[in-house]
Amino acid sequence: MTRRRVPASTTVYLVRHGSVVGAETRRFIGHLDVPLSPLGERQIAAVAEHLSSAPLEAVYSSDLLRTRSSAGIIARPHGLVPIERSELREFAMGRWEGLTGEEIKALDAAAHERWMADVAGYQFPGGENLAQLSERAWPAFEEIVGAHQGGAVAVVAHGGTNRILLCRALGIAPERILTLGQDYAALSVLVSSEGRFTLTRLNQLIHETP
Repeated sequence: MTRRRVPASTTVYLVRHGSVVGAETRRFIGHLDVPLSPLGERQIAAVAEHLSSAPLEAVYSSDLLRTRSSAGIIARPHGLVPIERSELREFAMGRWEGLTGEEIKALDAAAHERWMADVAGYQFPGGENLAQLSERAWPAFEEIVGAHQGGAVAVVAHGGTNRILLCRALGIAPERILTLGQDYAALSVLVSSEGRFTLTRLNQLIHETP
């Protein structure tokens, strides 16, 4: 009797960057290049320690400072150099970047209402919509997974980017994107096998774990 070969699975440790300077203001950051705060560095250091025994073959990140710094901290225990992929950048919010929700409402209440009514389809003024974010980030993510079949990698990106990747991987409608938690320095884990993804962990906060 011939035993069926079980296909090798690929594990993806999907990490959101740590807290940033000015996070307390709750401004939309988007493509603005802001650094990690001391708190963010501590958060990511806890993630790095947690993943220090994981058999990581590579660490990928977007090309923005907050993710590059986070990826560097995670990669260090493995002797790896992070690989930058600009496609993993955060959702581009155009003219709303640097503003708070209240400032946006004061600037253009009607536009803010349209966004709230259609989170999945709204086109940010001078920025992207979720379909455009998905179109640039998902092919890069698939390429990363395909390059490490049977192995394990870390992907360090952003709240919006990670959420849309999770939606695509799990077949969740983009209208439900905000139901997927993605806190600062959160760890989610996807396992890919035969073209299907399984979520084994979502939004785990290592730095709050005793």
